[in-house]
Amino acid sequence: MVHLASVPSDKSANAPLIKGMKNLKVEPNDDEDEVTASVYGSRFAAECLPMHEMPEMEMPKEIAYRMIKDDLSLDGNPMLNLASFVTTYMEDEVEKLMAEALPKNFIDYEEYPQTADIQNRCVSMIARMFNAPTASDDENSMGTSTVGSSEAIMLGTLAMKKRWQNKRKAAGKDYSKPNIVMNSAVQVCWEKAARYFECEERYVYCSEDRYVIDPEEAVNLIDENTIGICAIIGTTYTGEYEDVKAINDLLVEKNIDCPIHVDAASGGFVAPFVVPELEWDFRLEKVISINVSGHKYGLVYPGVGWIVWRSPEYLPKELVFNINYLGADQASFTLNFSKGASQVIGQYYQMIRLGKHGYRSIMMNLTRTADYLAANLEQLGFIIMSKKGGQGLPLVAFRLDPKAKHHYDEFAVAHHLRERGWVVPAYTMAPHSEKLKLMRVVVREDFSRARCDTLISDIKLSLDALKEMDAKTVEQHTKHVKHHSTASGKSKHNHPYYKNEKHSLQGKTGKTHAVC
Repeated sequence: MVHLASVPSDKSANAPLIKGMKNLKVEPNDDEDEVTASVYGSRFAAECLPMHEMPEMEMPKEIAYRMIKDDLSLDGNPMLNLASFVTTYMEDEVEKLMAEALPKNFIDYEEYPQTADIQNRCVSMIARMFNAPTASDDENSMGTSTVGSSEAIMLGTLAMKKRWQNKRKAAGKDYSKPNIVMNSAVQVCWEKAARYFECEERYVYCSEDRYVIDPEEAVNLIDENTIGICAIIGTTYTGEYEDVKAINDLLVEKNIDCPIHVDAASGGFVAPFVVPELEWDFRLEKVISINVSGHKYGLVYPGVGWIVWRSPEYLPKELVFNINYLGADQASFTLNFSKGASQVIGQYYQMIRLGKHGYRSIMMNLTRTADYLAANLEQLGFIIMSKKGGQGLPLVAFRLDPKAKHHYDEFAVAHHLRERGWVVPAYTMAPHSEKLKLMRVVVREDFSRARCDTLISDIKLSLDALKEMDAKTVEQHTKHVKHHSTASGKSKHNHPYYKNEKHSLQGKTGKTHAVC
């Protein structure tokens, strides 16, 4: 997901920071030596960094590095960002490998055949982790790397739609009105896939006490125009695993020809190690494709994702392009072309460095830490909305107890924690969930027990501070933090033309999308 930036007008770009002030212009120093001058003794330290137009002249490399580094110092600390599933720690050795691979264009098979082979090894390992059929040469699974699960989901949706269209054409039936069935708590990339590829979205809505898809409701939404069902292994709100087996069994029982795509973006590297007995993958006959994010619990820096199909039957031939690029024939199914090789190499390192035992040890530790955090939050009076004991992702979703009749809400707690540096997001739940508010802590590899204790202490301090405030003060404080202490509150890059849209679930219902 990339931010859409508005290009400012000349008047806006040249306006001074404070109204009524003129931009300071530094007179050139005839004695200045740009080669030997210190960073902060150079003229560049007394000028604004270029923001809207490329400068005419060069800047010494040391000064460019330092100026940008200083600018980036205003970013938050990734380790305190408990909103995101994205990996924030990797070992020095793999960072070195990834840095060495930065010049490699992954698409150039002829020049970098070993890098391409490493991707193939990763696909094979991940497919087997998902119990893809490997006993026969007649049913070869296949897969590819992507820049993340969003691209993987786009490819999966395209494959399901094209396969459905081909069947409808062969039967001489109309193929102009495809639809796809999904939970209303899906990540926004599913809305994008449906919108971009012109599929009607059919939602199974959450309820006050159910935050995952209802298998019976999902199957009842299927008709002859349904290209497939999306089931999620690890929803972004509460981390629950949807009951893929129940959906599969209903389809088999009712003899309905409808495939299942499993969105295992977050849970694909967790469930196989924490709950290996859970049937959600290619062990189920209706599951035809699975995506997973390598840059989440695959333990790789962003961005790398993966998608695997059960067999060629589910990836129509006309979507795959055979191309001769720089002297080598290769099959390509992707939304982009050139991309770096670093993340794929990082994924391979993690899988052979850790092995199944290493991944299992990390995921079990994260599960224990999540359970410990949940138990402490319960003692503080919160209601836990996520599953425990490895029955969901290693995260804790929680909310205030409405019976306590607090004069503050989850957003006030989140904003108070922000002042301590923690990013613990508050959300409004998916539509039809009675306007529930919740907070969520994602337990990642570098979230140790000691850091967890620090967070618990800061949550307790935040609650104590909010109790001391009256309702009006809480409201003023929350408003101040929202508009002056958060990046989204201060953001000016969004074009007004795109604000207040009414076509998405957020625009229609007020649902806020959980960060992933």
